[in-house]
Amino acid sequence: MEFALVVPLVLLLVLGVVEVAVVARTQLEVVNAAREGAREAAATPDPARAVKAARASLGAAGASARVSVRRPHVVGQLAEVRVSVPHRVGAGFLGGLSLDITGRASMRVER
Repeated sequence: MEFALVVPLVLLLVLGVVEVAVVARTQLEVVNAAREGAREAAATPDPARAVKAARASLGAAGASARVSVRRPHVVGQLAEVRVSVPHRVGAGFLGGLSLDITGRASMRVER
């Protein structure tokens, strides 16, 4: 009897840990995509190339990503890239919770 009462709680705890791991992995991927976009923005004056680099780094999730690039034309100033990806936590369980996972990176303009 006790086993039947404890199993749902343990299962819920395991699913929670897995979801936290998925969100953490997605956060790392988004920060890496922002870094790739910032590297491209620092090296080239075309912001579209920075957006393309950030989306390419995300793979399939890049299609739904929102990428913003701020790049001054003065060498030595900071180029900044922000990447935001929508993520649904607990999809299929109580309707799920939607949140945006955001990453930001900046690098100095080289040319």
